[in-house]
Amino acid sequence: MRLLLLTALLAFLEWGQVRGEDDYCFGKDAERLQTRQFSSKTAYQIVKGTNIDKQYQVPGCEPKKMWIFHRHGTRLPTPSTIEEAPRLGELRDLIVKNYRVLRTKPDTDALCLDDLFAIQMWKWNTSITVDIEEHLTSQGYEDLRGTAKLYQHYFPNVLPNKYNSTYYLFRHTNTQRTTESFKGFAEGLFGDSQLALAAEIPEQDLLLRPYDYCPDFKGKNYKGEGSEYQKFRTSTLWNQTMADIAKRLGFTVLAEDDIKLMFDICRYEQAWQVDRTSVWCAAFLPQQVSVLEYAEDLKYYYGSGYGFEENTRFNCRAVQDMLARLSSPVSPHVVAYFAHSSGLQTLLTALGINKDDVPLRADNYDSMASRRWRTSLLGPFAGNFVAVKYDCPTEVEKEKVVFFLNQNGVQLDWCNVGLCNWSDVLQRYKAIAEANCDEYYCRSGANAGQTVTSLLATTLLAAIVYLMH
Repeated sequence: MRLLLLTALLAFLEWGQVRGEDDYCFGKDAERLQTRQFSSKTAYQIVKGTNIDKQYQVPGCEPKKMWIFHRHGTRLPTPSTIEEAPRLGELRDLIVKNYRVLRTKPDTDALCLDDLFAIQMWKWNTSITVDIEEHLTSQGYEDLRGTAKLYQHYFPNVLPNKYNSTYYLFRHTNTQRTTESFKGFAEGLFGDSQLALAAEIPEQDLLLRPYDYCPDFKGKNYKGEGSEYQKFRTSTLWNQTMADIAKRLGFTVLAEDDIKLMFDICRYEQAWQVDRTSVWCAAFLPQQVSVLEYAEDLKYYYGSGYGFEENTRFNCRAVQDMLARLSSPVSPHVVAYFAHSSGLQTLLTALGINKDDVPLRADNYDSMASRRWRTSLLGPFAGNFVAVKYDCPTEVEKEKVVFFLNQNGVQLDWCNVGLCNWSDVLQRYKAIAEANCDEYYCRSGANAGQTVTSLLATTLLAAIVYLMH
C-alpha cells in the first residue's frame, strides 16, 4: 500500500504543476460553503440551526405539547444509483488520464493537485449493494438520536426521559429508513431504542404517504417537457455549466448522466461522513453547485412547493392532525411522525412557510439568489418541523405556539417574532381544518375523510369533557 501511494505521488510530481492562485481547491477549502447547497441530500449537521437557545424561551409561558414531523436521516442511494456507481471508477481513470497522459488540463479552474490525487485514490464501497438500497446509514441514525437529545435538552418537561405509551405517540412509514429513524429518536429520548413503541401502520398510509394514493399529485408536470425544470436544463446557463464542469475534468464533452452521478455520490458521501469530504465534490466549483442546486429547487418547487397552487392543499391531513393534537387538552402530549421529503415539503407548503414573493422560474436564476424556497435548508436529510404549544396564564392570549424548522424558529409575518397566538393559527388554517381532505386535493377514498373527521370529533368531545370537570 505504501509503495502504491509513493508511486502515485511521484507520478504526480513528475507531471503536475503547482496550481495557480486563482484555481479553486476543494481539499484546502476550510469552509466548503457549497456543501450547504446539496438540496434534499444535504447533511443535517451542516445546515441545522444554531440559535434555538435564543428562540425556545417564552417569558411567562410554559411549553406543554409538541408535534413533530421528521424526515428520515441520511440514507443509502436508490437502486439505480448503486448500479451506476462503478461507472465512477471508469471516470476516475479517465480524469487522471486526461491530466497525466492527454494533457487536457484546462488553463484556468483546473483541479488542484490535492483534489486530483484524492480522486485517483477513490474507490467505491462495494458493500453497498442493491439489497440494502435506501437503508438508513449510521450517520442517519445519529442524526435522529441527536435531534431527540437536543429538543429534550431545551424542552425537558415536554419530553421526559421515561417512556409512557399514553403520553407519547410515535408513528413511521413502512420503510427501513423511517423505522430506524424512529428507533434512533427513541434512543435519544429514552436511552434505549427498544423502550418505545410505534403505532400500527395503516394499510393505506394517507397521513404520512398521501402521494402514494393520489394520481393527480403524481401526474402533474413538474419536471417533464415544458416544465420550468426542463427549461432550465436546456438554458444557456445550464449548458455552459455542463461544459465548464467537463472542461475542469479535462474532457471536451461529458455526458450529463456522468455529471449527475458524480454530483449524487458527492452529496451522499458528504452526508454519510460529515467530518470528512467526498472527493467527487472537488469536480464542481462553488458557482456550479449553485446552478445544480437551483435545478433541484425548481423540481421540488413545482413538485411539492408553491409552483402549483393546488400543492398548498395537498397535505391536508397532516395539518389537520397537528391542529387537532395541539388543540386537545388530553394526551398524547408528544406526537412524532417519521416520514419522507415530499411529506415535509408539502407540509411546509400547506402552512405557507418560506414562500417567495416571486415564483421560481427557469429564467430568473440570477435574481433568486436570496430565495426562501431552498430545499437544502428546508428539507435536508433528517429535516424536521416541530410545533411547540405553550400555556401563558398571565397573557390575554393564553395559548401560543412556536414553530421550528431544523432547529430554527420559523418567522411568519402574522406572528410576533416567531411567537404565534394559537387563535391566529386556528384562523389562518381554518380552511384546511374544516376541509374534507378526500375532496380538498384529490379523491382518496371515504375511509381517509372518516379518519380525520373522527380525530377532530374526538378532540372536540375530549375538550368538552375536560371543561365540564
